Amino acid sequence: MRPTLFKNARLLDPASRLDAKGGILVRDGRIAEIGPQLFVDAIQDDVEVVDCAGRCLAPGLVDMRVQTREPGEEHMETLASLQAAAVAGGVTTVATLPNTSPIIDDISILEFVERLAQEVGMVNVHPYAAATKGLKGQEMTEIGLLSASGAVGFTDGVKAIADAQVMRRLLSYATMFGRVVIQHPEDPTLAREGCATEGEIATRLGLPGIPACAEVMMIERDLRLVRLTGGRYHAAHVSTADAIDAIRRAKADGLDVTCDTAPQYFALNELAIVDYRTFALMSPPLRAESDRQAVAAGVADGTVDAIASDHNPEDQDAKRVPFTQAVPGAVGLETLLPVSLGLVHDGAMTLLDLIDRLTVRPARILGLEVGTLARGSWADLAIFEPDRAVRIDAHRFRSKSKNSPFDGKPVQGRVWRTVYRGRTVFDLDAEEPRTRREPADA
Repeated sequence: MRPTLFKNARLLDPASRLDAKGGILVRDGRIAEIGPQLFVDAIQDDVEVVDCAGRCLAPGLVDMRVQTREPGEEHMETLASLQAAAVAGGVTTVATLPNTSPIIDDISILEFVERLAQEVGMVNVHPYAAATKGLKGQEMTEIGLLSASGAVGFTDGVKAIADAQVMRRLLSYATMFGRVVIQHPEDPTLAREGCATEGEIATRLGLPGIPACAEVMMIERDLRLVRLTGGRYHAAHVSTADAIDAIRRAKADGLDVTCDTAPQYFALNELAIVDYRTFALMSPPLRAESDRQAVAAGVADGTVDAIASDHNPEDQDAKRVPFTQAVPGAVGLETLLPVSLGLVHDGAMTLLDLIDRLTVRPARILGLEVGTLARGSWADLAIFEPDRAVRIDAHRFRSKSKNSPFDGKPVQGRVWRTVYRGRTVFDLDAEEPRTRREPADA
């Protein structure tokens, strides 16, 4: 592979707090040099030169919450389509949930998924292992063996670990192996059969509600268990002001606690489900405007450590049904960056801080050596135009599923090029034109 110089870029590296004009020289898939004075003699024909023309160059995004449907439900997503969607969104590292079919709850299935992902070879794929066998919440999986085989964390995916004794044991055992326990924070007895946040909107629409306190109740229970065990705990897709306040206090008390959210929880509120729009049906459900503002503030002040896509591909049959029968979730890999950039355009936070939540912070939570532009690190890069006005078109997604609540939304920001280990895996200029189709109402 020829060395490549990426020049005339705005370099963004949250790990070193670098935000400056300059370039990067990539050799043998790794970053050889970085800085404002990089120069390659124009007569040298052994170096490929890419002119970024002032675009932003950041570490490839690290998405710590992604669902793939392979093995088991390849009609909704495969590891190949997942990786194609990821690179189109500037994502070069993903952590995948264990709720495949079969469930990733033993070593053979974990290694099978790892091998399939490596055969595609467009992004780093790190599977989570199930926290409990069969995701049933009763019996722990083999934490030590799964850790040794590459599991980056333990979670029951879209299900809460409801049994306090099971959670206590998980926190104790996973910490022994340097792994984090990821919780879907929602009291299942309060959430049972609900599909919208309890309140005026749900009442007007005649939808069964889930009280917002179901989230913080589970988190506050878990925080007591963290205090008891000294374990590492991560709350996924936090969506309420009370939950963020609880995590903020826990951090102030020195507990080893982190959390993430997804773009829908700071870009949308519960009004998005009016007209029974099933593409806006989420788990946890979209919240009140006050909660949306609190989530945005939590991302800006760093209480929320990471922004994850919460990529959840579903087919048309799961969404083109009455609201109460629809499956919650949305694809998000290809909208992760442009929707998140709204926080910068709104003045809530700086661009460097936003990239921090999308790269180095999630990488540190999972113990991965990615998300930085340091010399010697793999050249996983996202080059993007933060101010380019575009309209999201779900029919152009590389994901096999198109269930996005942002379809048709005008945003600012698009990915121009994605590089994985020094190799260009997405180039917007080289993409073939795609026919525009009008999205059907959801």
